[in-house]
Amino acid sequence: MNGYNIEPGANLEFANLADAYLADANLEGANLTDANLKDADLSNAFLEGASLRAAYLMGADLRGADLRGANLMLAHMRGANLGAADLRGADLDCADLRGADLTCADLRGADLSDANLEGADLTCASLEGADLTNANLKGANPKGAHARGADLEGATMPDGSIHD
Repeated sequence: MNGYNIEPGANLEFANLADAYLADANLEGANLTDANLKDADLSNAFLEGASLRAAYLMGADLRGADLRGANLMLAHMRGANLGAADLRGADLDCADLRGADLTCADLRGADLSDANLEGADLTCASLEGADLTNANLKGANPKGAHARGADLEGATMPDGSIHD
């Protein structure tokens, strides 16, 4: 990695990192709870186990980021680019992912319950074993997405129907 190397588990709670260039940064286990990362470049960043709970990530570039096991509960990720991001086992409960680009993202085992994925691009995303209970997928593009074993109970599907 050529990016910033921040002390593992660094406390950046409430930090204002809007428009920050953190591509390739090592933020493993960092506490970014309620941080402002609007329009930040976090492409290919290492955020495994990081807490981004209720963080503002609108328009952020997270392409190729490693977010395995990250806490993104209640995160504001409207319009974020998460293309090819690794979100295996991530907690995205109640996250706002409206219009987010999740093309080829790995969401296996992720908790997307009550998440708002309205208009999100899930083309070729891997959703095996993901929890999409009560998620809003209305207008989402799931073309080529793999969702074997995903829990879709109560989810609002792309056609507006509610999954049983």
